[in-house]
Amino acid sequence: MHHFANPTRFLRLADRIQPWAASLTMAFVLSGLYFALLSSPADYQQGETVRIMYIHVPAAWMALFCYTALAVSCAAALIWKHPLASLAGRATAPIGACFTLLALVTGSLWGKPMWGTWWVWDARLTSVLILFFLYLGYMALNNAFDDPERGHKASAILALVGFINVPIIKFSVDWWNTLHQPASVIKMSGPAIHSSMLIPLFLMALAFKAYFVWVLLIRMRGEINAMKVRALRMRQVHDAEQNRSTPVASEAG
Repeated sequence: MHHFANPTRFLRLADRIQPWAASLTMAFVLSGLYFALLSSPADYQQGETVRIMYIHVPAAWMALFCYTALAVSCAAALIWKHPLASLAGRATAPIGACFTLLALVTGSLWGKPMWGTWWVWDARLTSVLILFFLYLGYMALNNAFDDPERGHKASAILALVGFINVPIIKFSVDWWNTLHQPASVIKMSGPAIHSSMLIPLFLMALAFKAYFVWVLLIRMRGEINAMKVRALRMRQVHDAEQNRSTPVASEAG
């Protein structure tokens, strides 16, 4: 990964990947929506509301995936001092927060007709809400210091400590009695749902993954450009201070 520590080299790679990520996002979204809305049957108990699953479940998967990517980038920044790791974390956090919020909102919309309420303090729901606050806390702490390095370090530590919430979310339905059903897609014995529902679910999951890569590259490009602007301004301030001090030194001589 240190091969791509150079921002120019990374941007060249991003230029090649970004069009593919955008194309795959559109292709998977269109095919996923086709199968979800036109090919997949309504559930015999939930009726048409089951189609919320095709947004809710991939969003929940992406909420965990993004936080894992955030924790990995923070670890790389703290341990290996990778130059772009902190920028990757800053770029990932807002995307993950949006996916987490989408999972919470769609879960609430799905839960109302099924559970009769918009919200319950269920173990899975509560731990996902904590995940959303961890994203917000990371972003707030990252910008809370005048010295960017202190902000990067403090927010990275918070992200790594908060990673313990990821396995809690995953196994909450097994450890506690919750309203959520146990895992039915990723399990040792194989998926427990019909292929007519599994296909659009995976297509939408791939669409969300491709969208994440697409937006991540856009945001990292913006972070790199902002870093260059900050460096240029600091150089201008330094040069201006030197120019002001030079005449004084000459007069004293």
